[in-house]
Amino acid sequence: MTGMKPVSVARIFVALLALLLTLPGAFGQTNAPAAVTHLKAPEAAKLVEKGGVTVLDLRTPGEFSTTHIAGAKNLDCMAADFATQLEKLDRNQTYLIHCASGRRSTNALPQFDKLGFKHVVHLDGGLRAWEAGKNPVTKN
Repeated sequence: MTGMKPVSVARIFVALLALLLTLPGAFGQTNAPAAVTHLKAPEAAKLVEKGGVTVLDLRTPGEFSTTHIAGAKNLDCMAADFATQLEKLDRNQTYLIHCASGRRSTNALPQFDKLGFKHVVHLDGGLRAWEAGKNPVTKN
């Protein structure tokens, strides 16, 4: 062991403490990533029917005004203030999110994660899959 410098206990302690502080959940950190569940339309319809979930339609207001899932709230994921609108929502609430086909809502998932949402359910296939399954919609 010639040529090796002794390492102090203090240096080891500081290195271990720095490592611990970078671990998720260390010391009560609560900004855990979103728990995302992917559901097909039949399972999502059962969830909506059961209640306790807020449906977020991430399409444009024009798309939303044509047809949407009854009771859904419109939050345009392409809008400049999308992140600001998300910040106003309760991160502990369960949200069923969708767009027309699932592409935009899938692309929005990192925003939910970044903001620390705990329960996000993604409607795979979007409103098209919902309607194809003969699930109820509101048409204007």
